[in-house]
Amino acid sequence: MSDVEFRELVIEDHGNIIELFKRTPGITIREADNLAVTEGYLVRNPGLSFVATFDSSLIGCVMCGHDGRRGYLQHLVVDEEYRGQGVGSELVSRCIDTLKRIGIAKTHIFVLQSNQLANAFWAEKGWQLRHELNMYSYNSSSDANA
Repeated sequence: MSDVEFRELVIEDHGNIIELFKRTPGITIREADNLAVTEGYLVRNPGLSFVATFDSSLIGCVMCGHDGRRGYLQHLVVDEEYRGQGVGSELVSRCIDTLKRIGIAKTHIFVLQSNQLANAFWAEKGWQLRHELNMYSYNSSSDANA
Protein backbone atom coordinates (compact mmCIF):
# COMPACT_ATOMS: atom_id res chain seq x y z
CA MET A 1 0.00 0.00 0.00
CA SER A 2 3.03 2.28 0.21
CA ASP A 3 2.58 3.55 -3.36
CA VAL A 4 -1.15 4.17 -2.92
CA GLU A 5 -2.01 7.85 -2.50
CA PHE A 6 -5.06 9.16 -0.67
CA ARG A 7 -6.74 12.51 -1.23
CA GLU A 8 -10.07 14.26 -0.98
CA LEU A 9 -12.65 13.21 -3.58
CA VAL A 10 -13.35 16.08 -6.02
CA ILE A 11 -16.14 16.32 -8.58
CA GLU A 12 -13.65 15.74 -11.38
CA ASP A 13 -13.35 12.17 -10.04
CA HIS A 14 -17.02 11.45 -10.78
CA GLY A 15 -16.52 9.60 -14.08
CA ASN A 16 -13.81 7.43 -12.57
CA ILE A 17 -15.83 6.54 -9.47
CA ILE A 18 -18.83 5.60 -11.61
CA GLU A 19 -16.59 3.32 -13.69
CA LEU A 20 -15.28 1.77 -10.46
CA PHE A 21 -18.87 1.24 -9.28
CA LYS A 22 -19.83 -0.40 -12.58
CA ARG A 23 -17.08 -3.00 -12.35
CA THR A 24 -17.74 -3.79 -8.68
CA PRO A 25 -20.25 -6.55 -7.89
CA GLY A 26 -22.72 -5.60 -5.17
CA ILE A 27 -22.70 -1.87 -5.98
CA THR A 28 -25.97 -0.41 -7.24
CA ILE A 29 -25.78 2.80 -9.25
CA ARG A 30 -28.85 4.97 -8.88
CA GLU A 31 -30.03 8.29 -10.25
CA ALA A 32 -28.81 9.79 -6.95
CA ASP A 33 -25.25 8.98 -8.12
CA ASN A 34 -25.40 11.38 -11.08
CA LEU A 35 -22.95 14.24 -11.49
CA ALA A 36 -25.22 17.03 -10.20
CA VAL A 37 -26.34 15.15 -7.10
CA THR A 38 -22.77 14.07 -6.33
CA GLU A 39 -21.55 17.64 -6.70
CA GLY A 40 -24.23 18.88 -4.29
CA TYR A 41 -23.27 16.15 -1.82
CA LEU A 42 -19.60 17.17 -1.91
CA VAL A 43 -20.50 20.85 -1.47
CA ARG A 44 -22.69 20.05 1.58
CA ASN A 45 -20.03 17.76 3.07
CA PRO A 46 -16.67 19.37 2.28
CA GLY A 47 -13.50 17.48 3.11
CA LEU A 48 -15.26 14.26 4.11
CA SER A 49 -15.04 12.02 1.01
CA PHE A 50 -11.83 10.42 -0.20
CA VAL A 51 -10.25 8.48 -3.05
CA ALA A 52 -7.25 6.20 -3.31
CA THR A 53 -5.05 6.27 -6.41
CA PHE A 54 -2.21 4.13 -7.68
CA ASP A 55 -0.09 5.33 -10.61
CA SER A 56 -2.70 8.09 -11.11
CA SER A 57 -5.51 5.51 -11.53
CA LEU A 58 -8.44 5.70 -9.13
CA ILE A 59 -8.55 2.40 -7.22
CA GLY A 60 -10.86 3.20 -4.31
CA CYS A 61 -13.32 5.70 -2.93
CA VAL A 62 -15.64 6.44 -0.06
CA MET A 63 -18.27 9.13 0.22
CA CYS A 64 -19.02 10.54 3.65
CA GLY A 65 -21.50 13.03 5.00
CA HIS A 66 -23.32 13.96 8.17
CA ASP A 67 -26.57 15.41 9.46
CA GLY A 68 -24.96 17.32 12.32
CA ARG A 69 -25.38 14.41 14.76
CA ARG A 70 -24.31 11.26 12.92
CA GLY A 71 -21.94 10.47 10.10
CA TYR A 72 -22.93 8.37 7.09
CA LEU A 73 -20.72 6.46 4.69
CA GLN A 74 -21.74 5.58 1.17
CA HIS A 75 -20.01 3.67 -1.57
CA LEU A 76 -16.85 2.37 0.02
CA VAL A 77 -15.38 0.63 -3.01
CA VAL A 78 -11.90 -0.73 -3.63
CA ASP A 79 -10.87 -2.18 -6.98
CA GLU A 80 -10.64 -5.96 -6.66
CA GLU A 81 -6.90 -6.04 -7.42
CA TYR A 82 -6.16 -3.81 -4.40
CA ARG A 83 -8.40 -5.42 -1.77
CA GLY A 84 -6.86 -6.90 1.35
CA GLN A 85 -4.07 -4.30 1.41
CA GLY A 86 -5.63 -1.82 3.83
CA VAL A 87 -6.95 0.61 1.21
CA GLY A 88 -10.57 0.37 2.38
CA SER A 89 -9.57 0.62 6.01
CA GLU A 90 -7.52 3.74 5.33
CA LEU A 91 -10.38 5.38 3.42
CA VAL A 92 -12.77 4.68 6.31
CA SER A 93 -10.23 5.89 8.90
CA ARG A 94 -9.92 9.20 7.08
CA CYS A 95 -13.69 9.67 7.21
CA ILE A 96 -13.99 8.69 10.88
CA ASP A 97 -11.05 10.93 11.88
CA THR A 98 -12.49 13.91 10.00
CA LEU A 99 -15.95 13.38 11.49
CA LYS A 100 -14.42 13.11 14.96
CA ARG A 101 -12.61 16.44 14.46
CA ILE A 102 -15.96 18.15 13.79
CA GLY A 103 -17.59 16.54 16.84
CA ILE A 104 -19.37 13.54 15.32
CA ALA A 105 -18.60 10.28 17.12
CA LYS A 106 -21.10 7.81 15.64
CA THR A 107 -21.17 6.78 11.99
CA HIS A 108 -23.53 4.54 10.05
CA ILE A 109 -23.39 2.71 6.74
CA PHE A 110 -26.24 0.96 4.95
CA VAL A 111 -25.26 -2.32 3.25
CA LEU A 112 -27.49 -4.50 1.12
CA GLN A 113 -28.04 -7.84 2.84
CA SER A 114 -27.12 -9.58 -0.42
CA ASN A 115 -23.67 -7.91 -0.52
CA GLN A 116 -21.81 -10.62 1.37
CA LEU A 117 -18.36 -9.17 0.68
CA ALA A 118 -19.27 -5.77 2.15
CA ASN A 119 -21.08 -7.30 5.13
CA ALA A 120 -18.02 -9.42 5.92
CA PHE A 121 -15.75 -6.35 5.65
CA TRP A 122 -17.77 -4.28 8.12
CA ALA A 123 -18.16 -7.15 10.59
CA GLU A 124 -14.41 -7.84 10.44
CA LYS A 125 -13.69 -4.17 11.18
CA GLY A 126 -15.80 -4.29 14.33
CA TRP A 127 -18.82 -2.37 13.09
CA GLN A 128 -22.02 -3.36 14.89
CA LEU A 129 -24.82 -4.93 12.85
CA ARG A 130 -28.04 -3.38 14.09
CA HIS A 131 -31.02 -5.70 14.49
CA GLU A 132 -33.23 -3.37 16.52
CA LEU A 133 -33.80 -0.91 13.65
CA ASN A 134 -36.05 -0.91 10.66
CA MET A 135 -35.22 1.30 7.73
CA TYR A 136 -38.07 2.91 5.82
CA SER A 137 -37.68 4.75 2.53
CA TYR A 138 -40.02 7.04 0.65
CA ASN A 139 -39.49 7.84 -3.02
CA SER A 140 -41.20 11.00 -4.26
CA SER A 141 -39.88 10.39 -7.78
CA SER A 142 -41.60 8.39 -10.47
CA ASP A 143 -38.17 6.81 -11.07
CA ALA A 144 -37.93 3.66 -8.95
CA ASN A 145 -34.13 3.87 -9.29
CA ALA A 146 -33.92 7.33 -7.66
